[in-house]
Amino acid sequence: MIRGGNTTLMVSDFDRAVRFYTDILGLKLKNRFANEWAEVETPGLTIGLHPSRPGMPAGGASHISIGLGVEDLDTVMADLRKKGVEFQPIRDAGEAGRFASFSDPDGTSLYLHQDG
Repeated sequence: MIRGGNTTLMVSDFDRAVRFYTDILGLKLKNRFANEWAEVETPGLTIGLHPSRPGMPAGGASHISIGLGVEDLDTVMADLRKKGVEFQPIRDAGEAGRFASFSDPDGTSLYLHQDG
């Protein structure tokens, strides 16, 4: 039986990725093993960061998007903008909530979600 898991992202600059996910997004650094593996987490989600290698390119996978739930979308966006994060226009999905999309330094798609 499956008991848990994580999402692994291949990154082009390991230190930059760790800084983005911890210092910019504010996720907790759970583990770091030199420059080969790091885990950052938020309740309900662990993201593994791994340096890219030949055959395992960094970021930008068009079929992956990581969603992060927030209480107040406007406040979180304002804070992240101060740290250099650029957002696409907010998408209001009515009862499904509001969504704000952005990318990490390698182009991996992320979004913030506030319940409707």
